[in-house]
Amino acid sequence: MTTVLGRRREPSGGRSPAPRRPLRTRGDLLAAAAAAALVAAASLIGWALIDADVPVLVGWPPVLADWLPHVGPGTVPAILVALVVALRGPSIARTMRWGPLLITTFGAALAWTFSLAVIDGWFRGVAERLATTTEYLFEVPRTPDVAVFVQTFDQRIVGFAPDVLVTHASGHPPLATLFYVGLDRIGYGGGAYAGAVTAAIGASAVVAVALTLAALGGEHGRDLARAYLPFGVLFPGAVWVGVSADGMFAAVFAWGVALLALGAVRRTWPGHVLGLLGGVLIGAGLYLSYGLVLGGLLPVAVALLTRRVAPLITGGIGVAAVVAAFTAAGFWWLDGYEAVKLRYYQPTEFGLLRPYEYWVWANLAALVLVIGPAAVAGLRRAVQRPTAAPAAVLALVAAGVIAVLVADLSGLSKAETERIWLPFAIWIMTATALLPRASARWWLLGQAVLALAVNHLLLTVW
Repeated sequence: MTTVLGRRREPSGGRSPAPRRPLRTRGDLLAAAAAAALVAAASLIGWALIDADVPVLVGWPPVLADWLPHVGPGTVPAILVALVVALRGPSIARTMRWGPLLITTFGAALAWTFSLAVIDGWFRGVAERLATTTEYLFEVPRTPDVAVFVQTFDQRIVGFAPDVLVTHASGHPPLATLFYVGLDRIGYGGGAYAGAVTAAIGASAVVAVALTLAALGGEHGRDLARAYLPFGVLFPGAVWVGVSADGMFAAVFAWGVALLALGAVRRTWPGHVLGLLGGVLIGAGLYLSYGLVLGGLLPVAVALLTRRVAPLITGGIGVAAVVAAFTAAGFWWLDGYEAVKLRYYQPTEFGLLRPYEYWVWANLAALVLVIGPAAVAGLRRAVQRPTAAPAAVLALVAAGVIAVLVADLSGLSKAETERIWLPFAIWIMTATALLPRASARWWLLGQAVLALAVNHLLLTVW
């Protein structure tokens, strides 16, 4: 058996790829236990800092939430979805035809995401999430002229400026707010529509990641994608996908990477078209969130895995078109980014007040709650036996992990990373494709229990 970048050659006979062969489960459990200990330490030390009047500035460290055990209309549906996906998901993913499987996956992810959100009730869990005075919808009635909004956007970012933007609108490029302005203009204004559309788009990320994995995984690409899909559905981070705009950002960027990957494995003109469209979505991602510039590692992974420069060229043209459009409209991305950094460290801003020494490692504990014990176990396997793991999984996971580490060390992500890092966490989740088939149901149940516990015990802000 030989392995080349992006492709694994296996003996014929329809066997599953090598990473499906189980390693010792004990190591997986120890890795999961270590991750749980990290979360516990972040919580205990966070509370100690709060008691010492250190401005940790979250209600329940290491996540932005308050302790409030509760049940709601989504409780029973969420439990039912979790049981069906955990107990039947792996076998369905192995046997269902590819096209119907992707449609079914999206439906299941949508059901999981909305069920979790509605545990908090429809209004509190969905309709009111994006309608607070710090969120994008607050700016919708204040944006009568889109052209003027874009032209003056960077002048309204820094705090204490005239007509300053609210927190989330100022902390992201203009397309984030313009998306909700657009919804309002076509007749879908208000928090209910905004929350529902945002969550629905976010839930589609699992399909985009699976398509990417299938395209880049060589002859066993679909096997890897099928192994990942149930875990992608029961993504613990769905707690924050429903509803935070960052979940939508994650999906938009993921679809860009997926189109780029699908184009990269085609050497005909449709492949270039797909790559161009992928670049446009990736470019759109850059104008939804400044942090998605770190997602540039994913197109590089696509190029490396396919051993082609063409994806970077066609995708780059698509990105350049988006950059040119916003620049011509009056917004220069770097000016916005520099203004955001200024606001982040202004007096009274949380970025200045939150202690870097705590959040530089507590952020990772929040990430554990997003990806869950199964992804931690998958990461353990990738690190312990990298030569036995498919190059596609290693590359996508590495891109997600490196992006997280750079964002973490930068100091520009202090707390709230349970939502901010969703665009990277969804790629780290591909490590679950390395888990042995025999234990998949148990890991899926663990993922579901984590998400259900978080959503029932804590009242999250998103």
